[in-house]
Amino acid sequence: MVSSPHEAMHRIFQEFPDLFSRLSEVLGVDFPPPTSVTVMPTDLTENRPVERRVDTLLQLETEDDGPLLLAVEAQGKKDPAKPASWAYYASYLLAKYRQAQPILLVVCQDRATAEWAARPVHFGPRQWPLLTLRPLVTGPHNMPVITKSAEVRKDLVLATLSAITHATHPDIGAILKAMTTVLRDTPRDLADPIIEFIAQGLGTYPAAELWRTLVAVDLSFYKSPLSEEIRDEGRTEGEVRRAAQDVLDVLAVRGIDVPDEVRERITSCGDPEVFRHWLRRAITAATAEGIFEDD
Repeated sequence: MVSSPHEAMHRIFQEFPDLFSRLSEVLGVDFPPPTSVTVMPTDLTENRPVERRVDTLLQLETEDDGPLLLAVEAQGKKDPAKPASWAYYASYLLAKYRQAQPILLVVCQDRATAEWAARPVHFGPRQWPLLTLRPLVTGPHNMPVITKSAEVRKDLVLATLSAITHATHPDIGAILKAMTTVLRDTPRDLADPIIEFIAQGLGTYPAAELWRTLVAVDLSFYKSPLSEEIRDEGRTEGEVRRAAQDVLDVLAVRGIDVPDEVRERITSCGDPEVFRHWLRRAITAATAEGIFEDD
């Protein structure tokens, strides 16, 4: 299972290889649509103790431009060492595959990193640069903000990548709601990976919790590790609420007044073992505060 925004931002191209054609239109770059796509090995290590791996590598067959090698890199922050690695990838791919021309696509989730990644980098002396690196970059600065379900329906996969890149956008709520609206009547074999990619693409951003809620409410049909996790959390929260109510019920039956601060402490606890202790004390304690005496 995809485990982080970094993975989601490049592996979506493995799952949906045609995405690059639609994305290149958004970026205003005229690449011919591929006639076939091959997922390539990502290990670019030579017979030396230096390991270099590109995130995703696809070979795109085209009628007009011949084969293209699409290297997709997910970049979460500025890294001064990356341009040299990217230049190595390009040189290695040229040397190994020869007839296939490489393209470097960098996917980002914040504008500052995207603008940094998009700058041409010159290698060699300033008087005579040996080579220039020019990645194709996509991120919140150039991806469309899609908040209407009708627009999502036009290209669900592109809308998925857009949602991931706009994880911190002020309208992320509308973006994600538009996604679940369309996913409700999307075939399961397409909807399931889309739901997972968005969940992991949002990572630890606050929008991730919103997505989990929308999936639980709007997409009750969904069965996956994410849905099981959501249901497990729901069961745990329900058990905690019941345990708190059990303690309060015992005190109420015994006619013991429960001050607001005591009630707040009971209802805000999330530890089942503590609840078991409080429940035992509630049977004999002279006051509501008495259940805390042995804590």
